[in-house]
Parts: sequence; structure tokens; C-alpha cells
Amino acid sequence: MSELRIFDEGDSAQARLHTRDFDTMRRELDAVGIRFERWEASRPLAPGASQEEILSVYQDSVQRLMKERGLKSVDVLGMVPAHPQREAMRGKFLNEHTHSEDEVRFFVEGQGLFCIHKAGRVFFVLCEKGDLISVPDGTPHWFDMGPRPSFTVIRLFTNTEGWVARMTGDDIASRFPRVE
Repeated sequence: MSELRIFDEGDSAQARLHTRDFDTMRRELDAVGIRFERWEASRPLAPGASQEEILSVYQDSVQRLMKERGLKSVDVLGMVPAHPQREAMRGKFLNEHTHSEDEVRFFVEGQGLFCIHKAGRVFFVLCEKGDLISVPDGTPHWFDMGPRPSFTVIRLFTNTEGWVARMTGDDIASRFPRVE
């Protein structure tokens, strides 16, 4: 189940808010400019579905968002616990960084933790199947897929080169809990 925990940026021990209520999550995230919504598949997906099959099942939602936001490319990324480069990939995302475009992710299956550093707070957003999150460009954040990642996401971009990060140099991510 999706979950939101909000911390003061200087206190990683005590969340000021902890909720699994979708409406509360959306309201809290919307207040700081983070888009959070749920999508439904147009039909069931078979295990091991191809990128083309996944995109066809979510075609209406993907096309709507691409048109609305001026997004230019889309792909599907999957991670499994046995992936030989899972540790290196996890490490790539664990440090606070920003992007020059919105980071838009839709969880087809599995889960991942987006940690967003904004307005003196840190928002832990555990995204699961059916969740779409859009972190605005320039917003410091990090992503934790855990030591045994298992997810498939649709990624949408304005930059056709895909994921490009700028590290902030802040060590805040190391002071907050990780998925273990």
C-alpha cells in the first residue's frame, strides 16, 4: 500500500505525518507541487509483458500526460532482485540530486521510495502499483529501490536523452532511513 511520511529536514527520527490515505497523500504532495495520482490498466497484463504491451495497456493515460506536459519520450524500466547491477544502480539514485525536467514515473508493478527535499521537509513517498509521481524540475530528491529491487515503471521525459541528474552535494540522504 502506498504511503507518505513527512519529516522535518533536521529530524529523521520522527515523522510529522504518516498516512496511507490516498486523498491525504495527494493533498499534502500537491501543496508542494508534487503530482501524485493513480492510473488503472485498460486490461490485465500478463507476467513478463513486453514494453510495447505495457505501454498499450496505459496508452490513454500516457498520451494524455504527454500532451498535457509536453513530454517527448517514454520507456519502461524493470528491476528484479537478481539483477547483476542492482547495487550499482541503487547507489546511483541514493544521493540527493535534481533534474532540469520533471521526473515522471508510473509504477506498473512493485514499489520504490521517492524522498523529496522541499520546503524544509523531507517527503518519503512509497510508490506502488498504480501510482504516478511527478517530481518538479529542480527539486532535490533521491530514490531508494531497496537492496532487492522489484519494480517496473513507465518513465516519461521531455529530454529525449532520458535520465540526467545533477548531484546537489548535500549529504541529507545519508541521514534518513533507507529501504532495508
